Amino acid sequence: MTGAGALQVRGRAWVFGDQIDTDLLAPGPFLRKPLPELATHCLQAVAPDFASSVRPGDIVVGGIGFGIGSSREQAVQALAQLGVAAVLARGFARIFYRNALNLGLPAMQCEAFQIESGDQIELDLVAGAVHNLSRGQHWDCDPLPPPLIELLQAGGLMPWLARRQPGAPAA
Repeated sequence: MTGAGALQVRGRAWVFGDQIDTDLLAPGPFLRKPLPELATHCLQAVAPDFASSVRPGDIVVGGIGFGIGSSREQAVQALAQLGVAAVLARGFARIFYRNALNLGLPAMQCEAFQIESGDQIELDLVAGAVHNLSRGQHWDCDPLPPPLIELLQAGGLMPWLARRQPGAPAA
């Protein structure tokens, strides 16, 4: 996060197409493996070098239907384990979107943008803006509502709940 008073994420883009499903993010044969091992298989069917090349702070960019499929939280956990700082997509599967926010991974929807893999981009979740720093482009999107910003700033649902209920066990 950077910026005074704004939730901003800046990083290198990894661009994927439409319908990136949870089986691609967290492949079924590896679901019973420890999270660090599962994460090494994240997106391997569409980008075999993704897990070994993604760096902390990078941003995954998808098309329509990002996160469709099962409701497995491991899809979000694998991205977070690899250090992905946020996900930007033209459209999310509802359960993936809520899982991302509940687990503290910023997810932002924007219907129009032009980003290529490797571009440096910045997401301003409060203002609802996407900046392609590599190409000098800007797009306005829907900002996240204040309650979701608060949830992300707390680190996800469980830390948010712990703050609201002093003495409750933390996640």
